[in-house]
Amino acid sequence: MVGIVGSFFMAGCVLQASSTVDATSSYIVQGINISEVQSIVSGIGGEITHELGLINAVAAALGPSQVERLRNAPGISRILANGAVTTAGKGGKSKRASSETETTSSTTETDATTTTDTPGDAYSQYPSLVDADRLHAEGITGWGVTVAVLDSGIYSGPGLSSNTYGDLRIAVAYDATTDTEFRPVSKRKSRSLTGLEDFDNDDNGHGSHIASTGFNSKLSNEGKFNGVAPDVKLVSVKVFDASGVGTYADVIRGVEWVVANQANLRIRVMNMSLSAPAQSQYWDDPLNQAVMAAWRAGVVVVASAGNGGPDAQSIGVPGNVPYIITVGAMTDNYTPADGGDDELASFSAVGPTYEGFVKPEVVAPGGHIMAAMQEDSAIALEHPEFHNGASFFTMSGTSQATAVVSGIAALVLQMEPALTPDEVKCKIMSSARPAVNSDGSLAYSVFQQGAGLVNAYDAAYKWNYDCANKGLDIDADVAGTKHFGGRANQDASGSYYLMGLDGYLWTNGSAAGSGYLWTDAYLWSDGYLWTNAYLWTNGSANANGYMWTDSQMQSNGYLWTDGYLWTNGLTETMSINSWVEPE
Repeated sequence: MVGIVGSFFMAGCVLQASSTVDATSSYIVQGINISEVQSIVSGIGGEITHELGLINAVAAALGPSQVERLRNAPGISRILANGAVTTAGKGGKSKRASSETETTSSTTETDATTTTDTPGDAYSQYPSLVDADRLHAEGITGWGVTVAVLDSGIYSGPGLSSNTYGDLRIAVAYDATTDTEFRPVSKRKSRSLTGLEDFDNDDNGHGSHIASTGFNSKLSNEGKFNGVAPDVKLVSVKVFDASGVGTYADVIRGVEWVVANQANLRIRVMNMSLSAPAQSQYWDDPLNQAVMAAWRAGVVVVASAGNGGPDAQSIGVPGNVPYIITVGAMTDNYTPADGGDDELASFSAVGPTYEGFVKPEVVAPGGHIMAAMQEDSAIALEHPEFHNGASFFTMSGTSQATAVVSGIAALVLQMEPALTPDEVKCKIMSSARPAVNSDGSLAYSVFQQGAGLVNAYDAAYKWNYDCANKGLDIDADVAGTKHFGGRANQDASGSYYLMGLDGYLWTNGSAAGSGYLWTDAYLWSDGYLWTNAYLWTNGSANANGYMWTDSQMQSNGYLWTDGYLWTNGLTETMSINSWVEPE
């Protein structure tokens, strides 16, 4: 993560270059106008490495004396250390694998749409778990929708580089770490990409696994597609290196590139399977600012809740942005045909956010997902026991669950291309099925499961459009004139509840449950009123208030004021979700 080491100043002057020679570090410098920020930073001799116009900022190499001069510069609002950002995925020995020997075929792939090394039914049924296969049977496969995957890259293997018809579908590969764009040239007869070796560089493996989970066009051994939306066009936005680490500025630059190319590439969905601890109010985080701008521009942003569960208030950045779709993970316990032993994944991050919003909005399959990954990628080399020796790797995480929901968003948009991001979010939320006990009560709190397990078929056919982001104003939020808080609060005993609604009391504890089913029979009280918002003024909620006040936030290491918001020497990381044991 990055750190704010400045405060707000009036615009106006240009500084002279410093004569002092300092050892430099990378910072994000933000102001009211990017041209003025560029001029000021260049004027003191700073080396600008990233132009981040989406948030009126630049990234620059600066020495300590230059940072001090910028802190007193009119026209500079904040200076943030450009810390590391990393990916977030999980693997490790599963409960079943610890006592049994898993069997997977390792024969060679045959063509772009079928293989004989595909996973067995306990691994490849997640599209069926969310009823995506029912839409596939009706010809709804994501055709005509472009999805941008911000991750470590996408390798050009079968099922990823081509759709179900064998047509090449990686529209563009953009490397935000080097600001380099590559548009592959197809050789239709050989179904290959010319010169893609220069950009076929998912050295980490996480990005390919995510792209495969959401969009793989191969058929499984059971004759069903391995991906949720196998016919989308893909845009690879590389923001992480071989170790799954990038900089905050690189991720923001990746988001900005997506927004800039949204129209010409018809990008409708952006998958962000990454997370970092929240260290400020959602609107003060620069990545969150970029994500809100993308949502405002018409891009459906789907982000992981993070793998920091099961404790309350563990939702990460950018999952804590109230507007976007934030996804937690469930697992089928290796018995896809038996819904009675499904459960919330123990690692799945839990809400509410510090501003009182219910997160995640939904959960999706994220346990023991077997998807494409090159055998020589960093993750596969680190955990070879989970690679099948051909092209598939088993991994768990909210990252994989996020890709499932991105795929569902693409299916919904194929059905109704004119939908806004708010409308897509409403359809996905209102079609989700919460886990309920035999008496009809919730098996998990809304802070753990949101609206419940996503259902692609119902999302596509639900005629419900106006239930998401009620009471919020993204224009005002992005402009900085208004910010918002949700209905969640905490009582004196430590239990969480939703203000103004009964039946949602929850005490932070284990994520485990048993004897329940994911059902659409649960009637949400007053619809989706938990998404209604309270206006924040002067850094606090309105008169209804919250138990976690400024003083409590400060005691947890979060200083919720303008100025110094980040801790630990401004070196916190963001990443793909951390590695977890498959469940």
